Amino acid sequence: MPRPPRDQTAGIRHITCRGNRRQPIFLDDLDRRHYLGLVQHVCGVFEWRVLAWCLMTNHVHLVLEVSGGTISAGMQLLCGDYAQGFNWRHGLTGHLFQGRFRAEPVVDEAYLFELARYVDLNPERAGVVPRAEVWMWSSCRAHLDLEPPRRFHDPIWVRRFGATPERAAAAYARFLEAGRRTRPFRTRRGLTPDMADWDRWRGEFSL
Repeated sequence: MPRPPRDQTAGIRHITCRGNRRQPIFLDDLDRRHYLGLVQHVCGVFEWRVLAWCLMTNHVHLVLEVSGGTISAGMQLLCGDYAQGFNWRHGLTGHLFQGRFRAEPVVDEAYLFELARYVDLNPERAGVVPRAEVWMWSSCRAHLDLEPPRRFHDPIWVRRFGATPERAAAAYARFLEAGRRTRPFRTRRGLTPDMADWDRWRGEFSL
């Protein structure tokens, strides 16, 4: 049975790429830096914006704002070039990634905020680090204003949390802390975001 065609419309997508048979796709920091360099290159070529991101051992989360007709070509360039370089560097052959990347539409602003929190908390919930802001390979530190965002990362949406960068970062930190006390939300393929949790928070922000 043929696979359904990929949605090529412009918009925000939650992209996930996983290692074949759950194998690691990053063996060291050099791999991670190489991948992020390719993300920056692809964003420049296809005029994408990265709104949130996280590199785990065997998978990647990217929250991307993409232009129309570019998502398949852009992800093919990113995954193909990275897999080729990874295999060459480590003396491996065969498929690095498991099938096609997954791309789920981000339907509204509340969903984006919940999704960014889910992505930022991923290393903590997986037990990789005790606190998400310790992990150097995600957007979390930039969202908390602990370091400048990388060149491909545009966290402009965090400004919706406060009137100044300091207030926005502090409010997002509280939003992140609240997420530690709730079950992680699932994407469209599972549960919906915890909108009751979002409703409790939205009154604090200038939405």
